[in-house]
Amino acid sequence: MTTDDRNFEHNRSHETGLRSWGPSARDLIAVGRPSRRWFLRAGMSGVAGLSAAQLLQLRAGAATPAAGRPKSVILFWLSGGPSHIDMWDPKPDAPREIRGPFGTIPTSVPGVRFCEHLPRQAAIMDRLTVIRSMDCAASNHTPITLQAGNPLARRTDDGRDGAGYPSMGSIVAKFKGPNDPSLPAFVGLADSWVADVWGAGHMGSAFEPVKGSELAGRFQLPKGVSVDRLSDRDALRRQFDHLRAGLDRTDVMENSDRYSRIALEMVSSGKAQRAFEVEKEDPKLRDAYGSDSLGKKALLARRLVEAGVTFVLVSGAWGYFDHHGDSVVWKGIEKGLKPLLPRVDQVLATLILDLEARGRLDDTLVIMMGEFGRSPMINRDAGRDHWTNVMSLVLAGGGLRHGQVIGATDSKGHAIHERAVRPQDLAATVFTYLGIDPGAHWISAQGRPTPIVTEGGQALAELI
Repeated sequence: MTTDDRNFEHNRSHETGLRSWGPSARDLIAVGRPSRRWFLRAGMSGVAGLSAAQLLQLRAGAATPAAGRPKSVILFWLSGGPSHIDMWDPKPDAPREIRGPFGTIPTSVPGVRFCEHLPRQAAIMDRLTVIRSMDCAASNHTPITLQAGNPLARRTDDGRDGAGYPSMGSIVAKFKGPNDPSLPAFVGLADSWVADVWGAGHMGSAFEPVKGSELAGRFQLPKGVSVDRLSDRDALRRQFDHLRAGLDRTDVMENSDRYSRIALEMVSSGKAQRAFEVEKEDPKLRDAYGSDSLGKKALLARRLVEAGVTFVLVSGAWGYFDHHGDSVVWKGIEKGLKPLLPRVDQVLATLILDLEARGRLDDTLVIMMGEFGRSPMINRDAGRDHWTNVMSLVLAGGGLRHGQVIGATDSKGHAIHERAVRPQDLAATVFTYLGIDPGAHWISAQGRPTPIVTEGGQALAELI
């Protein structure tokens, strides 16, 4: 990890995040019934660590669901910048200092080759699309630009990172909402939240991603408290009655009551709790995904979209694809990337085949990418450095046209050779797939209409 990386992590750690506290058992149980304090905290601050604004997110867009079967997105974030040359855009005819230490193998699509350490993905290339010409010039060592799908959303290190632009997941939360109103629209599964997940920017805290770690295990009622009791609206109102006198001229109590009811629905439906019961899956399937962080999160992501979450972001670990060389924490290409590739290969292939077997692949768009590529030349420390000229990414599912490669780099993997794809084109593709009008706008706090797709982004005609 470089000094620059540490500074960025430190700076972002001071941003407003999801609140980690919720009602205590003492608040919930008072003479055999929920206390006044609990209802106030549930209403104004949320349940299970979710703020009132985030609870409001659960309803965002739910009144106008997309027509047809519910659609969802699972985005794998390969934090640190995966090497395009050593994964999906190999250069077997280049000099060794460029082509790297790995061989290549054919895929199920004639003429397309992958790194030798991605055999399972190679076997299902007919279900994949590889974009080899993603322009990541606006990106930096952060999730901002690519997760926003917006070249105007950038790391600036001046306290105004992202220029207020939201992530694709937050736009989905606002304009589509959850597929099930008792679940969040946008969930992040990441250990390093401030470094691997981009949120709602200036669009509003109601559309921030919800931390998966704060959902797990938080929706079981304490012993002695029943859903029927919590559902007693008259009792709920009585809890508030004597507090209304000094607040009638504000909307505080109205909103408090509303958020309490949303929190109650999350508890009473049981869907969030059941989605996290991964132990109920067949042990063989759990083994197929793998027992490491990436595998566990991938299986949970599948369960969350099945339950009704629309957008799930998965990050295995912060910076683990940052393979500068053997002197840094994540090592170089041979010692660092090589052990990771079989895990990424297994997880993506398992998820795609699992979704397909369940009849959900056409309704789930899977994306795997990072923030940029790696330099064509192997450096003196057996690694590759940051490379913002071009990167590769992979898509699957969503009922889109696959079994193809879009774009190409030059013979050294140095620059885009044909069919440049921009971050805004990716955003337009994701929104079009989900039934969101790419020409839509959101209104900033200053009352300014802000486009959800900037700089002339267009959905990829090869896919849609």
